Amino acid sequence: MRTLRFVLSLVRTVLRASLALRGAFLLQAAFMMLNNWMFFTTWWLLFQRFDEIRGYRMPDMLLLFGVSSVGYGLAMVVGGGALDLARNIGDGALDPLLAQPRSVLVRAVASRSVASGWGDVASGILMLALSGYVTLPRLPLVSLAALLVATVFLSFAVVLNSAAFWLGQVESFSTFVFHYVVVFSTYPPTLFGPATKVLLFTLLPAGLAVYLPVELVRAPSAESLVLAVGGAVAALLVAQAVFARGLRRYASGSRFVALG
Repeated sequence: MRTLRFVLSLVRTVLRASLALRGAFLLQAAFMMLNNWMFFTTWWLLFQRFDEIRGYRMPDMLLLFGVSSVGYGLAMVVGGGALDLARNIGDGALDPLLAQPRSVLVRAVASRSVASGWGDVASGILMLALSGYVTLPRLPLVSLAALLVATVFLSFAVVLNSAAFWLGQVESFSTFVFHYVVVFSTYPPTLFGPATKVLLFTLLPAGLAVYLPVELVRAPSAESLVLAVGGAVAALLVAQAVFARGLRRYASGSRFVALG
């Protein structure tokens, strides 16, 4: 509980900082909403011609986009610092966090809030409302699905950026791969063959991030709940283990040790 209170306090502080420049905040959020809807237009046009694409109908696509957008947006709002980890590791910017009593990883991840994430959350909520899946009985499942998506996205970002402990400056590469997975998560899993699906549930975990939580809402069951929650917990544990292992190489606080 003490750790949870610390995390919530840290998130509140970061959110206040991001809201300080309200003009820039509103502009970034609005443009992200516009970007999401423009991207979804492609699918809308396809479903004007086809009633179903590999088992997915328009409500299913709205659910997929909605859960993905809300989860990704939450990840960026509360943990935007995960995308800065590689640069901070390479520049030795983790030094001040090493002397503080709380978790280095939590402080690093929650050190920045990305204002555009609110645009993702807003557009995702609207898509979910239009999907027809968000009924009162399913509301807890939809909320849980969004939290699981956020957890896996943040965990994956931490793993990718932690490569800087061993490889040095990998910021560009990690950012590219991370957003590549985010884009993949907005495509129906039924479009991919067995080999690609294996990849999407392992090295490029779009399956863990979005497909399992979405299936939990589409077809609720004990099995889908265990798979979705288990996938998110596994991703979180892997991220913590990788970062902790890398942090031991950074123990002296020297950027040369971090890069060596």
